[in-house]
Amino acid sequence: MLPLVIVNPKSASGSTRDKWSAIASDIRTHFGPFNVAFTKARGDGSEIAKRAVESGRRFIIACGGDGTINEVANGIVETGEDVELGVLPSGTGGDFRRSLNIPQGTRDAARALKIGDTKRIDVGKVTFHDHDGNEVTRHFLNVSSVGLAASIIERVKASTTANWVPIASLRGKASFALSTLQEVIGIEHETIRVRIDDEPEHNLNTINFCIANARYFGGGMLIAPEAKLDDGYFDVVNIGDIGTVKILLNAHTLYSGTHVDLPEVKRRLAKRIEVRAAGNDEIHLETDGELPGRLPAIYEIVPKALAVRVPHRPPS
Repeated sequence: MLPLVIVNPKSASGSTRDKWSAIASDIRTHFGPFNVAFTKARGDGSEIAKRAVESGRRFIIACGGDGTINEVANGIVETGEDVELGVLPSGTGGDFRRSLNIPQGTRDAARALKIGDTKRIDVGKVTFHDHDGNEVTRHFLNVSSVGLAASIIERVKASTTANWVPIASLRGKASFALSTLQEVIGIEHETIRVRIDDEPEHNLNTINFCIANARYFGGGMLIAPEAKLDDGYFDVVNIGDIGTVKILLNAHTLYSGTHVDLPEVKRRLAKRIEVRAAGNDEIHLETDGELPGRLPAIYEIVPKALAVRVPHRPPS
């Protein structure tokens, strides 16, 4: 059966739709004939992937940003079938493809997918409350967080201040940078209640509390530099009570991963994390760059739950 490419035409601020003929040509160069399905609304990627698996597909490529990849992965994982995921990046963030070392350009990425190797990776599972108050469960590949990142993403999605930037990938970074600056001015920590594995629940002051399966989020921030996709653990990174000036002075360290050396930043490994608000405030969470709901939330690692096509590495 031919590979199926699930495409989000709205990704990369709509440039995926505009460049689809060229993207399709790059795929065809390396794969020959393939099937394609376009998403039209939120959640379509998951539903299309489920139907594809049920019809016998064994290799599905997600073409879009981290949100599209998340949806397709959810569709595959929820079937329980052993189906391989391919990633053809065409979004503004591209954080998950960084952890897989997939090239950014579609021609190089398509070639890497064709000659790549299969790797089994862990998947995060999070149970939380959606915006209607219903308890739901979703899977994630990259990072889920509470605090500053969720606030920034909420602002980015509502903002049009960077629409003047002509290049889509730069437009996303500019919007994220502007929104970050707006959010950190006068920032104050939140207090959450956290239980890690079998330890007692405790209060935790946080600017940003991250549950990382992969290494990057926020359009290239190396939030969890030691995270491994196949070790059976989350990397839990907490950026504690740190003021505006120190955040701004050390913002560059998030891109090099050296923020973990700051005394306000703590890191540890965990397999299960429970998080809830310490008071009555409604605290939103972000997952793979989307804002699906709010606390309370329970995170669980699902070891080796998904097969992913990664660039081939010659024997050393």
